[in-house]
Amino acid sequence: MLIREEIEQREAALLSPLARSAIKSAGRQIYEEPDPIRTCFMVDRDRIIHSKSFRRLKHKTQVFIAPPGDHYRTRLTHTLEVNQIARTIGAGLNLNLDLIEAIALAHDVGHTPFAHAGEQVLNELLSTGFRHNENSIRVLTRVEQRKTCKGLNLSQEVLDGVLHHSGYGQDGPLAATLEGQVIRLSDKIAYVQHDIDDSIRAGLLVIEDIPRPYLEVLGNSHSKRIATLVSNTIHNTRKLMEQDDNVRVAPGDEVETALKGLRHFMFDAIYTGTVCQAERSRAAFVLEHLFNYYHRYPEKMSQVYREIADEEGLERAVADYISGMSDAYCVSLFKDIYIPQSLIPDARRFIDVDV
Repeated sequence: MLIREEIEQREAALLSPLARSAIKSAGRQIYEEPDPIRTCFMVDRDRIIHSKSFRRLKHKTQVFIAPPGDHYRTRLTHTLEVNQIARTIGAGLNLNLDLIEAIALAHDVGHTPFAHAGEQVLNELLSTGFRHNENSIRVLTRVEQRKTCKGLNLSQEVLDGVLHHSGYGQDGPLAATLEGQVIRLSDKIAYVQHDIDDSIRAGLLVIEDIPRPYLEVLGNSHSKRIATLVSNTIHNTRKLMEQDDNVRVAPGDEVETALKGLRHFMFDAIYTGTVCQAERSRAAFVLEHLFNYYHRYPEKMSQVYREIADEEGLERAVADYISGMSDAYCVSLFKDIYIPQSLIPDARRFIDVDV
């Protein structure tokens, strides 16, 4: 018996009947021979971790653009926090942790430089609009490259979870798996709590600014709020799983109301506040100029994006190219293209210091 088959047997014996075991996966768009050691979801996780798009997350903004300290979250640390929260919830519900991890690590690979400021700019510039969750699917299925195909050829359950991770409290389809639903909630738990922490660190918030009713339900500290949300979600969802197969992963009503209220507070106080908006307007200026530049000079883009331009149009290719950039690389390109630089060699090399 192969090691992979042993793992699949353990999943069948230990996971909840409502979990998505690897052996029940809907498969990949292009068939591949199964790995002898890893399940399909383990293979997906590894492909994501080793992708260029995942590595670039370490240099992409979470909320604050170019923060002055070392302790502010980036898009990568956000992704890791989502993974940690989601794995804890998934373990409490006896779900497939390999599938949860693959979705968590991939969910934000389609984010633009400068976070949602970049998303807003590309949404305005593209005739088809731009949404980061849909762009994550595009990165995973088209922009990333393997030797044998375009994209990473991930399992359908991973792609479905990535596509449906965005939004909260909105009408619309949820992920087809409970593992995907866990990511959607864990994303909200993570960013609301760590963005509060970073906002306090930046001096934009004090704990007294946060509406007291939400803190009374969730807790006064960062760790307490996460612990409340995670434990309450596990207990509430376990009850739902015992009652009905048609389950939504969610905390109880009181806790969910507090989380949504805290999220609305952060949108009003921070995400759309004056400090963030001022920096985002500058980021938008950079992105708009780069978009126009590469639209005019497509030959300056990398080969893969020139191929996309030939196959799907220049607008789509430029959006793919820019959305994949890190913040620092984006600023560096802008400086190289638009900021005048001296053509004179460093004059200090020609100065006799003894004179």
